[in-house]
Amino acid sequence: MENQHRKISGYRELAQWEIDAMNAIKTQAAMVGDLIETLGKLQGVDQRAVAIARTELQTGFMWAVRAIAQPTTF
Repeated sequence: MENQHRKISGYRELAQWEIDAMNAIKTQAAMVGDLIETLGKLQGVDQRAVAIARTELQTGFMWAVRAIAQPTTF
């Protein structure tokens, strides 16, 4: 469905530079996610530390996207 964000409260129209920046963040997040997944498969790696890294990195990327999107709802 085209323009479905208009039907969800709290979302706004984004400028092209904002869309490009969010897509760049998501591309980097996918690359970092692949790295974390690889770390998780290595022998001798502290899996608890990998899990914490995964969570903290996901949080960081989420905040970077949110900084651009600036949702108006909680």
